[in-house]
Amino acid sequence: MIRYALHCKACEAEFEAWFASSTAYDGQKAKRLVRCVDCGSSRVEKQIMAPAVKGTRASNEPPVPEKLMQEFAARARQHVAENFDYVGDSFADEARSMYYGEQDDRPIWGETTAEEREALKEEGVPAAPLPPAFTPPVPKPKGPVN
Repeated sequence: MIRYALHCKACEAEFEAWFASSTAYDGQKAKRLVRCVDCGSSRVEKQIMAPAVKGTRASNEPPVPEKLMQEFAARARQHVAENFDYVGDSFADEARSMYYGEQDDRPIWGETTAEEREALKEEGVPAAPLPPAFTPPVPKPKGPVN
């Protein structure tokens, strides 16, 4: 990804935009897809910019996207585990109860059936599936189990 400082020749606005590459910018510019955020004109030009230079790395190899995603998913799992209450298969009932003001709002996670998910959606209860990569291990029950 590359960030360009842009200048509109029509209204003199200055703004920034991200592009996949300099070639992507050139292609979009040629098709008149690069537009001013203020006036919508396609009379937009790149401004002179100093390049963003990162500090030296222990290794000169670029980051591996898969590793970055794994690290992000691990942080997300940890965040859910530390900040959300696991409610198991009571998720739909708990979410509905908070939505209708029967109990205080709090972050929760758990399981639902397909029918429960559809019912929550139809009622307008805000809930979304937690991607498997972000789902922490189910906590072990507290106290004695018979």
